[in-house]
Amino acid sequence: MAFQLEPVAFSELPGWQSDDPTPVIAALRRCHHHVTTTKPYKTGSLGISVADLLPAFEAARAQVSDATAARAFFEERFLPFRVRTGEGGTGFVTAFYEPEIEVRAEPDEIFRFPFYRRPADLIDIDDGNRPEAMDPYFAFGRLRGDRIEEYPDREAIERGLLAGHGLEIAYARSKVDVFFVHVQGAARLVYPDGSRRRITYAAKTGHRFSAIGKLLIDRGEIEAATVSMASIRAWLAAHPEKVDEILWHNRSFIFFREATVDDDDLGPVAAAKVPLEPGRSLAVDRLIHTFGVPFYVASETLTHLDGGRSFARLMLALDTGSAIVGPARGDIFTGSGVEAGNLAGSVRNAADFFIFVPRTAAARYHHG
Repeated sequence: MAFQLEPVAFSELPGWQSDDPTPVIAALRRCHHHVTTTKPYKTGSLGISVADLLPAFEAARAQVSDATAARAFFEERFLPFRVRTGEGGTGFVTAFYEPEIEVRAEPDEIFRFPFYRRPADLIDIDDGNRPEAMDPYFAFGRLRGDRIEEYPDREAIERGLLAGHGLEIAYARSKVDVFFVHVQGAARLVYPDGSRRRITYAAKTGHRFSAIGKLLIDRGEIEAATVSMASIRAWLAAHPEKVDEILWHNRSFIFFREATVDDDDLGPVAAAKVPLEPGRSLAVDRLIHTFGVPFYVASETLTHLDGGRSFARLMLALDTGSAIVGPARGDIFTGSGVEAGNLAGSVRNAADFFIFVPRTAAARYHHG
């Protein structure tokens, strides 16, 4: 997709003087720990590298006293550029959250829909081992003997393909709840004794994600203007006989790994390998953008996240997703639990995207 970066002044960022980006500095600090103790993030096609970001990561180790100092931190180290696309010049935001799901460790008559660990016969695929006839999109496949094939899809698995393999992590009361955890990619599991465990994305079957909301719109079941997680759930609840047909339309199936809940105030560890900062973490197109890059996102029409005020907030690129495609496309992490889900479910808004380029790299993006 064609796009341009247009330099702007901080004074041109809508609402910048009212924003408090202090939580973004804390997230930069966690990124610094990861890239210096584990490995750097891959550089997206835009070309901003961890080496470009490292001075800001290192500076983030110092505590910042207030919102004014936090804005000064970014003004000293970055220059903002508006991301202009060929599609009217603006971008688009949605939102995601971490559900909290009541579960049981063993199945019973009510709690009988499992979350699965990664199966042993699911293997990673790349250009070196992908069969010629296989869709290049597939990053996972099934190893059978010495042959790699497409892994069975959601329908096959929900019909019992993996039952009895000891892969079940826990059991939920609703297959619709399980499905939406797959869409979000993580959840907090709540057990009867009040203890909580986290599950996060481990792998998937490899099939392309197919949005069931779009399917219901195409069939005339839900109006495009009103589609949301709540309206999709309401439709599924009203049509229990069609739940399997609709859910199986999305052939992609997610496998999870277990993790602890170390900090109630932070979200799960996502693609950037650091915990998500609620309200300040953005999933972006990983092929274009590099994790750890700040984005200022402004949307006049998105008002319910900030008590009626237009959304205008500095975010950090910390995650990605199969539906997040394009230079000005973002998915906002709203937090964990029911309230965060209510906030996330109806975010579908046009937005302006401003990327913060480290000053040492900014000359590469000034054209003309």
